[in-house]
Amino acid sequence: MADFPFDAVGFDLDGTLLDTFRDLGAAVNYALELGGMDPVPVDSSKDLIGGGAKIMLARAVEQQGGMPEEDFRGLYKQMLRYYAEHNAVHSRPYPGAIQCLDALAARGIKMAVVTNKFEGFATDILTQLGLAGRFETIIGGDSMGKGPDGKHLAKPAPDPVIKARNRCGGGSFAFVGDSSYDVAAARAADVPVVVAAYGYCDKPPAELGGDAVIESLSGLIPALETL
Repeated sequence: MADFPFDAVGFDLDGTLLDTFRDLGAAVNYALELGGMDPVPVDSSKDLIGGGAKIMLARAVEQQGGMPEEDFRGLYKQMLRYYAEHNAVHSRPYPGAIQCLDALAARGIKMAVVTNKFEGFATDILTQLGLAGRFETIIGGDSMGKGPDGKHLAKPAPDPVIKARNRCGGGSFAFVGDSSYDVAAARAADVPVVVAAYGYCDKPPAELGGDAVIESLSGLIPALETL
């Protein structure tokens, strides 16, 4: 398979490899109820995903009028504790995900996960689902430390994508994701990006600015072969 155009492929996690919104939504609702707020419909949590759990909770809180920063920090910690114990109850690989990973592995393609979810959570979920060993590296939103502004160097910053490419050997690299965070990070890292239209896209997929758009992971390899 020497004619395949990439040596390695990186994947976002939530909304790209795994359908995780039910577990994330349950964690958000647990925190909202602790804070005396109304739960949100679990299906609507798809619209809140993007940028990590903290932003997800913040959006849900803001929709109900917000709260003092100190109270929010406490609520966020409670959400993380809950999610740590309930992060793979309903989360599952998307249709075609296992077959896609198998096909890439058969071609000798190295793979990585780059997510804004904390690395420990991402590794735990992938381990529970029997997938962690398939990846050269799993890079989370807290893996790269913090920048001068005190914020984690997570997507849309290019740092985690660049690190994933390096850990995969530094050859030709493509990224797959479902959000503007993913596209911006890939663009800044100067790597091609494929948009997962089936995921939790924060804009219409065609408007995210990817190099290709796929409707399922069964279409990834053909899409990569055209880039």
